[in-house]
Amino acid sequence: MTTISEDLFARARRVIPGGVNSPVRAFGSVGATPLFIERASGSRVFDIDGREYIDYVASWGPMILGHAHPAVVEAVQRAAERGTSYGAPTKSEVELAEQIVDAFPAMDEVRMVSSGTEAVMSAVRLARAFTGRDRIIKFEGCYHGHADSLLVTAGSGVATLGIPGSPGVPDTLAELTVTVRYNDSASLTAALDRFGDETAAVIIEPVAGNMGVIPPRPGFLEDVRRLTSERNILLIFDEVITGFRLTYGGAQTLFDIQPDLTCLGKIIGGGLPVGAFGGRREIMELLAPQGPVYQAGTLSGNPLAMAAGLAALGKLRDNRATLYDDLEHKATTLCRRMEIAIDKRGIPAVINRIGSMFTLFFASGAINDYEGAKTSDTERFASFFRVMLAGGIMIPPSQFEASFVSTAHSDDDIESTLVCFETAMETAFSR
Repeated sequence: MTTISEDLFARARRVIPGGVNSPVRAFGSVGATPLFIERASGSRVFDIDGREYIDYVASWGPMILGHAHPAVVEAVQRAAERGTSYGAPTKSEVELAEQIVDAFPAMDEVRMVSSGTEAVMSAVRLARAFTGRDRIIKFEGCYHGHADSLLVTAGSGVATLGIPGSPGVPDTLAELTVTVRYNDSASLTAALDRFGDETAAVIIEPVAGNMGVIPPRPGFLEDVRRLTSERNILLIFDEVITGFRLTYGGAQTLFDIQPDLTCLGKIIGGGLPVGAFGGRREIMELLAPQGPVYQAGTLSGNPLAMAAGLAALGKLRDNRATLYDDLEHKATTLCRRMEIAIDKRGIPAVINRIGSMFTLFFASGAINDYEGAKTSDTERFASFFRVMLAGGIMIPPSQFEASFVSTAHSDDDIESTLVCFETAMETAFSR
Protein backbone atom coordinates (compact mmCIF):
# COMPACT_ATOMS: atom_id res chain seq x y z
CA MET A 1 0.00 0.00 0.00
CA THR A 2 1.46 3.32 -1.07
CA THR A 3 1.48 6.44 1.08
CA ILE A 4 -0.07 9.75 0.06
CA SER A 5 3.46 11.17 -0.30
CA GLU A 6 4.38 8.36 -2.72
CA ASP A 7 1.22 8.98 -4.76
CA LEU A 8 1.91 12.70 -4.87
CA PHE A 9 5.50 12.13 -5.93
CA ALA A 10 4.32 9.94 -8.81
CA ARG A 11 1.90 12.69 -9.87
CA ALA A 12 4.59 15.34 -9.48
CA ARG A 13 7.03 13.51 -11.74
CA ARG A 14 4.50 13.78 -14.58
CA VAL A 15 4.33 17.57 -14.39
CA ILE A 16 7.47 18.76 -12.52
CA PRO A 17 11.04 17.86 -13.64
CA GLY A 18 12.20 15.13 -11.27
CA GLY A 19 9.02 15.61 -9.27
CA VAL A 20 10.47 18.45 -7.17
CA ASN A 21 11.11 22.17 -7.50
CA SER A 22 14.58 22.01 -5.93
CA PRO A 23 16.80 18.95 -6.60
CA VAL A 24 17.86 17.91 -3.08
CA ARG A 25 14.20 17.53 -2.08
CA ALA A 26 13.94 14.42 -4.27
CA PHE A 27 15.69 12.28 -1.58
CA GLY A 28 17.50 10.53 -4.43
CA SER A 29 20.92 10.48 -2.73
CA VAL A 30 19.47 8.82 0.37
CA GLY A 31 17.42 6.17 -1.42
CA ALA A 32 14.04 7.35 -0.16
CA THR A 33 10.84 8.95 -1.39
CA PRO A 34 10.39 12.61 -0.49
CA LEU A 35 7.90 13.52 2.18
CA PHE A 36 5.20 15.99 1.27
CA ILE A 37 4.79 18.33 4.22
CA GLU A 38 1.33 19.49 5.18
CA ARG A 39 2.12 21.82 8.08
CA ALA A 40 4.72 22.77 10.65
CA SER A 41 4.74 24.21 14.16
CA GLY A 42 7.57 24.98 16.55
CA SER A 43 10.21 22.26 16.28
CA ARG A 44 7.96 19.89 14.32
CA VAL A 45 6.89 19.24 10.76
CA PHE A 46 3.95 17.01 9.81
CA ASP A 47 3.73 15.14 6.51
CA ILE A 48 0.59 14.64 4.50
CA ASP A 49 0.31 11.06 5.82
CA GLY A 50 -0.04 12.41 9.36
CA ARG A 51 3.45 11.53 10.58
CA GLU A 52 5.28 13.92 12.91
CA TYR A 53 9.01 14.73 12.85
CA ILE A 54 11.40 16.74 15.00
CA ASP A 55 12.84 19.04 12.38
CA TYR A 56 16.52 19.98 11.98
CA VAL A 57 16.19 21.17 8.37
CA ALA A 58 14.47 24.40 9.46
CA SER A 59 13.64 25.26 5.84
CA TRP A 60 17.42 25.12 5.26
CA GLY A 61 18.22 27.52 8.06
CA PRO A 62 15.91 30.50 8.47
CA MET A 63 13.54 29.09 11.09
CA ILE A 64 15.61 30.27 14.05
CA LEU A 65 12.44 30.83 16.07
CA GLY A 66 10.88 27.55 14.92
CA HIS A 67 8.01 27.09 12.50
CA ALA A 68 4.90 29.26 12.46
CA HIS A 69 6.04 31.53 15.28
CA PRO A 70 2.89 33.37 16.45
CA ALA A 71 4.42 36.85 16.00
CA VAL A 72 5.50 36.07 12.45
CA VAL A 73 2.17 34.47 11.51
CA GLU A 74 0.23 37.41 12.90
CA ALA A 75 2.41 39.90 11.03
CA VAL A 76 1.90 38.07 7.73
CA GLN A 77 -1.85 37.79 8.27
CA ARG A 78 -2.13 41.51 8.93
CA ALA A 79 -0.07 42.33 5.88
CA ALA A 80 -2.08 39.99 3.64
CA GLU A 81 -5.30 41.69 4.67
CA ARG A 82 -3.88 44.92 3.23
CA GLY A 83 -2.82 43.29 -0.05
CA THR A 84 -0.16 40.81 -1.12
CA SER A 85 1.83 42.86 -3.63
CA TYR A 86 1.84 46.49 -4.77
CA GLY A 87 4.86 46.97 -7.00
CA ALA A 88 5.40 50.20 -5.08
CA PRO A 89 7.40 51.33 -2.05
CA THR A 90 6.12 50.62 1.46
CA LYS A 91 7.01 51.77 4.95
CA SER A 92 7.86 48.22 6.00
CA GLU A 93 10.69 47.86 3.47
CA VAL A 94 12.28 51.05 4.78
CA GLU A 95 11.97 49.79 8.36
CA LEU A 96 13.45 46.39 7.52
CA ALA A 97 16.32 48.00 5.59
CA GLU A 98 17.03 50.22 8.60
CA GLN A 99 17.10 47.19 10.89
CA ILE A 100 19.46 45.25 8.61
CA VAL A 101 21.84 48.19 8.19
CA ASP A 102 21.83 48.70 11.96
CA ALA A 103 22.71 45.02 12.51
CA PHE A 104 25.59 44.88 10.00
CA PRO A 105 28.33 47.51 10.54
CA ALA A 106 29.70 46.86 7.03
CA MET A 107 26.44 47.95 5.40
CA ASP A 108 25.59 51.57 4.64
CA GLU A 109 22.80 50.71 2.22
CA VAL A 110 20.87 47.56 1.31
CA ARG A 111 18.73 46.53 -1.68
CA MET A 112 15.90 44.02 -1.24
CA VAL A 113 15.48 41.21 -3.77
CA SER A 114 13.49 37.96 -3.88
CA SER A 115 16.07 35.25 -3.15
CA GLY A 116 19.62 34.56 -2.06
CA THR A 117 20.55 33.59 -5.62
CA GLU A 118 19.30 36.95 -6.88
CA ALA A 119 21.23 38.74 -4.13
CA VAL A 120 24.49 37.05 -5.12
CA MET A 121 23.92 37.54 -8.84
CA SER A 122 23.30 41.25 -8.27
CA ALA A 123 26.26 41.68 -5.91
CA VAL A 124 28.61 40.12 -8.48
CA ARG A 125 27.31 42.42 -11.22
CA LEU A 126 27.77 45.40 -8.93
CA ALA A 127 31.32 44.35 -8.01
CA ARG A 128 32.26 44.03 -11.67
CA ALA A 129 30.87 47.46 -12.42
CA PHE A 130 32.59 49.09 -9.42
CA THR A 131 36.03 47.62 -10.19
CA GLY A 132 35.85 47.50 -13.97
CA ARG A 133 37.09 43.90 -13.83
CA ASP A 134 35.40 40.66 -14.90
CA ARG A 135 36.93 37.74 -13.00
CA ILE A 136 35.44 36.27 -9.79
CA ILE A 137 37.22 34.02 -7.28
CA LYS A 138 35.18 31.55 -5.23
CA PHE A 139 36.01 28.67 -2.90
CA GLU A 140 35.51 24.96 -3.68
CA GLY A 141 32.36 23.60 -2.08
CA CYS A 142 30.82 26.99 -1.35
CA TYR A 143 27.39 27.30 -2.96
CA HIS A 144 26.14 30.75 -3.88
CA GLY A 145 22.89 29.95 -5.62
CA HIS A 146 22.41 28.81 -9.19
CA ALA A 147 23.63 31.91 -11.05
CA ASP A 148 25.74 30.88 -14.04
CA SER A 149 29.05 32.35 -12.86
CA LEU A 150 29.02 30.53 -9.53
CA LEU A 151 28.03 26.93 -10.31
CA VAL A 152 31.68 25.96 -10.77
CA THR A 153 32.76 23.43 -8.10
CA ALA A 154 29.76 24.38 -5.99
CA GLY A 155 28.55 22.53 -2.93
CA SER A 156 24.97 21.90 -1.75
CA GLY A 157 22.72 20.21 -4.31
CA VAL A 158 25.47 20.13 -6.92
CA ALA A 159 27.65 18.11 -4.54
CA THR A 160 24.71 15.93 -3.55
CA LEU A 161 24.04 15.05 -7.18
CA GLY A 162 27.74 14.46 -7.84
CA ILE A 163 28.07 16.87 -10.80
CA PRO A 164 30.93 19.37 -11.23
CA GLY A 165 28.83 22.26 -12.47
CA SER A 166 25.96 22.50 -14.91
CA PRO A 167 25.31 22.18 -18.63
CA GLY A 168 23.96 25.44 -19.99
CA VAL A 169 26.72 27.53 -18.42
CA PRO A 170 28.85 28.83 -21.32
CA ASP A 171 32.54 27.95 -21.12
CA THR A 172 33.44 31.58 -21.72
CA LEU A 173 31.49 32.55 -18.59
CA ALA A 174 32.79 29.69 -16.46
CA GLU A 175 36.34 30.70 -17.42
CA LEU A 176 35.82 33.99 -15.59
CA THR A 177 35.38 32.10 -12.30
CA VAL A 178 38.48 30.85 -10.49
CA THR A 179 38.08 28.31 -7.67
CA VAL A 180 40.45 27.95 -4.72
CA ARG A 181 40.48 25.79 -1.60
CA TYR A 182 38.46 26.86 1.40
CA ASN A 183 40.54 27.34 4.55
CA ASP A 184 43.70 27.59 2.41
CA SER A 185 45.21 31.08 2.34
CA ALA A 186 48.09 29.93 0.14
CA SER A 187 45.63 28.75 -2.53
CA LEU A 188 43.99 32.17 -2.59
CA THR A 189 47.35 33.93 -2.66
CA ALA A 190 48.44 31.90 -5.69
CA ALA A 191 45.24 32.72 -7.55
CA LEU A 192 45.57 36.42 -6.76
CA ASP A 193 49.20 36.44 -7.87
CA ARG A 194 48.04 35.16 -11.24
CA PHE A 195 44.65 36.83 -11.68
CA GLY A 196 44.59 39.69 -9.16
CA ASP A 197 44.60 42.50 -11.73
CA GLU A 198 41.60 40.92 -13.47
CA THR A 199 39.59 40.07 -10.36
CA ALA A 200 36.53 42.08 -9.36
CA ALA A 201 35.60 40.16 -6.22
CA VAL A 202 36.31 37.21 -3.97
CA ILE A 203 33.08 35.64 -2.74
CA ILE A 204 32.95 33.30 0.24
CA GLU A 205 30.64 31.71 2.77
CA PRO A 206 32.42 32.94 5.93
CA VAL A 207 31.29 29.67 7.50
CA ALA A 208 30.78 27.04 4.84
CA GLY A 209 27.33 25.50 5.10
CA ASN A 210 26.81 23.94 1.70
CA MET A 211 29.45 21.21 1.78
CA GLY A 212 28.35 20.46 5.27
CA VAL A 213 29.31 22.84 8.06
CA ILE A 214 32.99 23.81 7.90
CA PRO A 215 34.08 26.72 10.11
CA PRO A 216 37.00 28.92 9.05
CA ARG A 217 40.39 28.10 10.53
CA PRO A 218 41.79 30.77 12.89
CA GLY A 219 43.20 33.61 10.82
CA PHE A 220 41.74 32.42 7.49
CA LEU A 221 39.06 35.11 7.12
CA GLU A 222 41.56 37.73 8.25
CA ASP A 223 43.88 36.57 5.45
CA VAL A 224 41.08 36.74 2.90
CA ARG A 225 40.25 40.30 3.98
CA ARG A 226 43.88 41.40 3.93
CA LEU A 227 44.67 39.84 0.56
CA THR A 228 41.65 41.40 -1.14
CA SER A 229 42.20 44.82 0.41
CA GLU A 230 45.84 44.88 -0.72
CA ARG A 231 44.73 44.42 -4.34
CA ASN A 232 41.60 46.63 -4.28
CA ILE A 233 39.41 43.58 -4.83
CA LEU A 234 35.95 43.55 -3.30
CA LEU A 235 35.19 40.92 -0.67
CA ILE A 236 31.66 39.52 -0.78
CA PHE A 237 30.35 37.59 2.22
CA ASP A 238 27.53 35.20 1.33
CA GLU A 239 25.63 35.15 4.62
CA VAL A 240 22.45 33.61 3.23
CA ILE A 241 22.82 30.88 5.88
CA THR A 242 24.88 32.59 8.59
CA GLY A 243 23.28 36.05 8.63
CA PHE A 244 21.42 36.33 11.96
CA ARG A 245 21.87 32.55 12.46
CA LEU A 246 25.24 32.60 14.26
CA THR A 247 24.61 35.86 16.05
CA TYR A 248 22.77 39.11 15.52
CA GLY A 249 24.75 40.64 12.67
CA GLY A 250 25.98 37.36 11.24
CA ALA A 251 29.39 35.77 10.85
CA GLN A 252 31.05 39.10 10.08
CA THR A 253 30.06 40.34 13.54
CA LEU A 254 31.11 37.06 15.18
CA PHE A 255 34.55 37.16 13.53
CA ASP A 256 34.88 40.94 13.40
CA ILE A 257 35.57 41.04 9.64
CA GLN A 258 34.03 43.73 7.45
CA PRO A 259 33.35 42.67 3.84
CA ASP A 260 32.62 45.18 1.09
CA LEU A 261 29.33 43.52 0.14
CA THR A 262 27.06 41.11 2.01
CA CYS A 263 24.35 38.81 0.64
CA LEU A 264 21.41 37.71 2.78
CA GLY A 265 18.51 35.35 2.20
CA LYS A 266 15.28 34.02 3.63
CA ILE A 267 16.35 34.53 7.25
CA ILE A 268 15.56 38.24 6.87
CA GLY A 269 12.00 37.33 5.89
CA GLY A 270 11.25 34.87 8.66
CA GLY A 271 11.43 32.09 6.06
CA LEU A 272 9.41 33.82 3.33
CA PRO A 273 10.97 34.20 -0.16
CA VAL A 274 13.31 37.18 0.13
CA GLY A 275 16.93 38.20 -0.21
CA ALA A 276 19.06 41.30 0.07
CA PHE A 277 22.53 42.59 -0.68
CA GLY A 278 24.23 45.60 0.83
CA GLY A 279 27.53 47.25 1.50
CA ARG A 280 29.52 50.45 1.37
CA ARG A 281 27.63 53.50 0.14
CA GLU A 282 30.08 54.28 -2.67
CA ILE A 283 29.46 50.81 -4.10
CA MET A 284 25.71 50.60 -3.55
CA GLU A 285 25.05 54.01 -5.10
CA LEU A 286 26.09 52.61 -8.48
CA LEU A 287 22.72 50.80 -8.53
CA ALA A 288 19.89 52.21 -10.64
CA PRO A 289 18.10 54.55 -10.36
CA GLN A 290 20.95 56.43 -8.66
CA GLY A 291 23.67 54.84 -10.80
CA PRO A 292 24.06 52.95 -14.08
CA VAL A 293 24.01 49.33 -12.80
CA TYR A 294 20.56 47.97 -13.52
CA GLN A 295 18.77 45.69 -11.06
CA ALA A 296 15.02 45.42 -10.60
CA GLY A 297 12.24 43.13 -9.38
CA THR A 298 8.46 43.45 -9.12
CA LEU A 299 8.39 41.45 -5.88
CA SER A 300 11.44 43.11 -4.31
CA GLY A 301 10.37 44.42 -0.92
CA ASN A 302 7.20 42.32 -1.03
CA PRO A 303 4.96 43.47 1.87
CA LEU A 304 4.35 39.94 3.23
CA ALA A 305 8.07 39.15 3.37
CA MET A 306 8.85 42.56 4.88
CA ALA A 307 6.22 42.07 7.60
CA ALA A 308 7.52 38.59 8.43
CA GLY A 309 11.09 39.85 8.48
CA LEU A 310 10.32 42.73 10.83
CA ALA A 311 8.56 40.35 13.22
CA ALA A 312 11.30 37.68 13.14
CA LEU A 313 14.30 40.01 13.30
CA GLY A 314 12.57 42.05 15.98
CA LYS A 315 12.39 38.96 18.18
CA LEU A 316 16.06 38.18 17.53
CA ARG A 317 17.11 41.76 18.28
CA ASP A 318 15.05 42.14 21.43
CA ASN A 319 16.12 38.78 22.88
CA ARG A 320 19.69 38.54 21.61
CA ALA A 321 21.17 38.84 25.11
CA THR A 322 19.90 35.33 25.91
CA LEU A 323 18.60 33.84 22.64
CA TYR A 324 21.95 33.02 21.05
CA ASP A 325 23.31 31.61 24.29
CA ASP A 326 20.26 29.35 24.45
CA LEU A 327 20.83 28.16 20.87
CA GLU A 328 24.50 27.54 21.63
CA HIS A 329 23.63 25.51 24.72
CA LYS A 330 21.10 23.33 22.89
CA ALA A 331 23.37 22.66 19.92
CA THR A 332 26.38 21.99 22.16
CA THR A 333 24.41 19.54 24.30
CA LEU A 334 23.13 17.66 21.25
CA CYS A 335 26.48 17.49 19.45
CA ARG A 336 28.60 16.64 22.49
CA ARG A 337 26.38 13.72 23.38
CA MET A 338 26.45 12.50 19.78
CA GLU A 339 30.25 12.73 19.88
CA ILE A 340 30.31 10.66 23.09
CA ALA A 341 28.28 7.96 21.35
CA ILE A 342 30.62 8.07 18.34
CA ASP A 343 33.74 7.81 20.53
CA LYS A 344 32.21 4.96 22.52
CA ARG A 345 31.70 2.96 19.35
CA GLY A 346 35.04 3.98 17.84
CA ILE A 347 33.46 4.57 14.45
CA PRO A 348 34.62 6.85 11.59
CA ALA A 349 32.40 9.88 12.02
CA VAL A 350 33.01 13.49 12.98
CA ILE A 351 30.74 16.41 13.87
CA ASN A 352 31.48 19.96 12.75
CA ARG A 353 29.53 22.63 14.62
CA ILE A 354 29.48 26.36 15.04
CA GLY A 355 26.67 28.05 16.93
CA SER A 356 23.36 26.41 16.12
CA MET A 357 24.42 24.75 12.84
CA PHE A 358 26.18 21.40 12.53
CA THR A 359 26.94 18.47 10.24
CA LEU A 360 27.66 14.83 11.03
CA PHE A 361 30.24 13.64 8.48
CA PHE A 362 30.65 9.92 7.94
CA ALA A 363 34.40 10.30 7.54
CA SER A 364 37.62 9.93 9.51
CA GLY A 365 39.67 12.86 10.75
CA ALA A 366 39.07 16.59 10.65
CA ILE A 367 36.97 18.00 7.80
CA ASN A 368 38.33 21.42 6.84
CA ASP A 369 37.56 21.74 3.13
CA TYR A 370 35.65 20.31 0.18
CA GLU A 371 38.18 17.56 -0.49
CA GLY A 372 37.79 16.37 3.08
CA ALA A 373 33.99 16.52 2.91
CA LYS A 374 34.00 14.40 -0.26
CA THR A 375 35.70 11.54 1.59
CA SER A 376 32.44 10.96 3.48
CA ASP A 377 30.71 7.61 3.14
CA THR A 378 27.46 8.69 1.48
CA GLU A 379 26.00 5.18 1.47
CA ARG A 380 26.43 4.96 5.22
CA PHE A 381 24.90 8.42 5.59
CA ALA A 382 21.90 7.31 3.51
CA SER A 383 21.34 4.33 5.82
CA PHE A 384 21.64 6.59 8.84
CA PHE A 385 19.21 9.10 7.32
CA ARG A 386 16.52 6.51 6.66
CA VAL A 387 16.61 5.20 10.23
CA MET A 388 16.45 8.73 11.64
CA LEU A 389 13.49 9.53 9.41
CA ALA A 390 11.69 6.33 10.40
CA GLY A 391 12.29 7.31 14.02
CA GLY A 392 10.64 10.70 13.57
CA ILE A 393 13.77 12.83 13.15
CA MET A 394 14.05 15.04 10.05
CA ILE A 395 17.60 15.92 9.01
CA PRO A 396 18.72 17.20 5.59
CA PRO A 397 18.57 14.45 2.94
CA SER A 398 22.20 15.01 1.95
CA GLN A 399 25.61 14.43 3.54
CA PHE A 400 26.64 17.85 2.26
CA GLU A 401 24.15 20.06 4.09
CA ALA A 402 23.84 21.70 7.50
CA SER A 403 21.41 20.81 10.27
CA PHE A 404 19.96 23.57 12.44
CA VAL A 405 18.73 23.94 16.02
CA SER A 406 15.97 26.44 16.75
CA THR A 407 14.74 28.15 19.90
CA ALA A 408 11.68 25.88 19.65
CA HIS A 409 13.66 22.69 20.21
CA SER A 410 13.06 21.44 23.74
CA ASP A 411 15.14 19.28 26.05
CA ASP A 412 12.74 16.43 25.30
CA ASP A 413 13.30 16.95 21.55
CA ILE A 414 17.03 16.60 22.08
CA GLU A 415 16.63 13.48 24.21
CA SER A 416 14.36 11.88 21.59
CA THR A 417 16.87 12.77 18.89
CA LEU A 418 19.72 11.15 20.81
CA VAL A 419 17.77 7.92 21.35
CA CYS A 420 17.09 7.68 17.61
CA PHE A 421 20.69 8.63 16.85
CA GLU A 422 21.99 5.59 18.77
CA THR A 423 19.75 3.26 16.77
CA ALA A 424 20.62 4.91 13.46
CA MET A 425 24.36 4.71 14.09
CA GLU A 426 24.09 1.02 15.04
CA THR A 427 22.26 0.34 11.77
CA ALA A 428 24.65 2.40 9.65
CA PHE A 429 27.71 0.58 10.99
CA SER A 430 26.25 -2.91 11.18
CA ARG A 431 27.23 -3.73 7.60
